[in-house]
Amino acid sequence: MIAIVKIGGSLEADPRRRQALLEALADGAHGRCIVVPGGGARADAVRSAQRRDGFGESEAHRRSLDAMSHAAGDFRGIEPRLVDTVEPWAGTASATAHVWNPRLLRAGHRDIPETWDVTSDSLALWLAARMAAERCVLVKSADAPAGRDAVALARSGLVDAAFPAFAARYGGRIEIWGPTGAVSVAARVAA
Repeated sequence: MIAIVKIGGSLEADPRRRQALLEALADGAHGRCIVVPGGGARADAVRSAQRRDGFGESEAHRRSLDAMSHAAGDFRGIEPRLVDTVEPWAGTASATAHVWNPRLLRAGHRDIPETWDVTSDSLALWLAARMAAERCVLVKSADAPAGRDAVALARSGLVDAAFPAFAARYGGRIEIWGPTGAVSVAARVAA
């Protein structure tokens, strides 16, 4: 089985933790995985440029994908054992850890709205569903409160607004790894 591990851009502020995690993933400590990079400061720069220059949501989405692509390169620079992959669903490489470069999504995808509601959090879930991954892990710089479902986490701002819809379509386990622990996330609360 394979896991999707999204490493948030906020970990740029904690380079030791980010490096240790990338090394552990390349070592196989968490099994076979595909790493999804967050956009970090580059995505924040896109938000600022959009406010300043007034370009639309679709253009902002494409530029944010570029930010993630740059972060994928950064991750490979930090941990050279990570294998670059653009279409992990088509690959058969046996490497333990790949880093996903989402540049092909610049052309658009019918399942992915091109708005700020979709960030690397939801893209990780989209990839996890597409890959039929056993689990999807979001590595964050903040701990998630226990017992919260995807809707509550989106309302709190810990994950993006589209996350609950992507979580509902994904059949695997969702976890958030904060600096002090891991929390499982329910896609939705049973009625």
